[in-house]
Amino acid sequence: MDGMSDMPGMDMGGHAGHDMGAMTHGPAALPEGEALRALPPLANEAGRRPGLFKARLMAQSATARFVADRDTSILAYNGMSPGPMIQAYEGDSVEITFANRIEREQSTIHWHGIPVPADQDGNPMDPVAAGADRVYAFELPEGSAGSYWYHPHPHGRTAEQVYRGLAGAFVVKAKDDPVPVEYGDTVLMLTDLRLAADGSMPDSTMADLMNGRVGDHVLVNGQKNPRLKVAMGAKRRLRLYNATNARFLRLAFANAAMTVIGSDGGLLEKPVATDEILLSPAERVEVVVAFDRPGAATLTTLDYDRGWMGAGRPADAGLTLLTVDVSETPGEAMPPLPERLRPIAPLGAPTVSRRLVLTETMAMNANGMEMDFLINGKAFDMARVDIVARAGETELWEIVNKADMDHPFHVHGTQFQVIERERGGKVAKPPYLAWKDTVNVARGETVRLLIRQERPGARMYHCHILEHEQLGMMGIVDVQV
Repeated sequence: MDGMSDMPGMDMGGHAGHDMGAMTHGPAALPEGEALRALPPLANEAGRRPGLFKARLMAQSATARFVADRDTSILAYNGMSPGPMIQAYEGDSVEITFANRIEREQSTIHWHGIPVPADQDGNPMDPVAAGADRVYAFELPEGSAGSYWYHPHPHGRTAEQVYRGLAGAFVVKAKDDPVPVEYGDTVLMLTDLRLAADGSMPDSTMADLMNGRVGDHVLVNGQKNPRLKVAMGAKRRLRLYNATNARFLRLAFANAAMTVIGSDGGLLEKPVATDEILLSPAERVEVVVAFDRPGAATLTTLDYDRGWMGAGRPADAGLTLLTVDVSETPGEAMPPLPERLRPIAPLGAPTVSRRLVLTETMAMNANGMEMDFLINGKAFDMARVDIVARAGETELWEIVNKADMDHPFHVHGTQFQVIERERGGKVAKPPYLAWKDTVNVARGETVRLLIRQERPGARMYHCHILEHEQLGMMGIVDVQV
């Protein structure tokens, strides 16, 4: 498929308005090495009312300055991108008024991974018109502590609104957290950015629509390779978010030891030491990093072949995302990480089995070339229910990837448990039990997961390469009582 971007008359599933050619300007260079900024918190307007988090989020156009002498038009929540960090506690009630001030565009807020009622989920069937307000109200159940996030989910505009800047972290804290408070709790939101030399953010190309949009720069909390200072011997709790449209991040820490303590839906049963982590788009992970050696400890990317159509595969290996400067002077002694973090009850035997096959198609028609990403041979139809499930019933889902690239698979409304992977005739169990809402399904791989929806209503399942979602790789499960 090399050279396809040179073909005239390309129509990628109704995206003819995009620039299908190469960028007319080269990428801009971004400054590096600034002190890591913490994500500003969203202020709780509930005052002294305990157990209530009440706030307002406004999505609108804004201007950012990624380079010193160039303004970039972006979309932002409350004037910032990433958006303000929401922090609440298990058991809290949440009331957030969403003000959509994006000109001439519908939007929503999807509370990614949080078990909210179906009518509060911000899915494409429940859009908020330009200029309108919408109150999202839900409870954070006991046991729901975890690293979640929020982003738009309007039909046909999700990818553009996210890459233009709309995404934010939502941390649900445990009332009784086993991780020592001395480790801190630092959110690292990983996004990527494509910026032309004149400061503009170019439209997506045909390669972006096929593969998902991958930017020229990976940012941490909106900064390129920021720096963090710690004392020798420090341990830091880091929450890593892959909030990109389509970039796969295989991560490693040089000169520091990394331990996984949590996944999408919160803490694991016990800590797991690791040398590297693969985060597909929308996945999150909690780690504790021990900085026991003085000097620079760097969070870097390793190569990962997730499959690529056509030319222009990004060179993802060897990027430095974060530099931690570890002092020569030891800090105060840190308490050890507990051997047990929390219990996770395995989901029981399934009563229903389902098979979802991921494919893509490409065909020439009167308007040029059209590409679709499909689940069980069908493109998304907002008027069609694909699966009818029963609330409270455990199901086995087999996600079979027969496409030419990896697809991160996300389900709304609940967390699931991956029980095995099969590829090339070899079956492997996951290294640990975890609550997940997004799982990468490599090309040629079958992922089996146990899932149980507890709340009735329509829920989405889809590829979280956002361009693939928009080109059809999404379905609806109607959960009935």
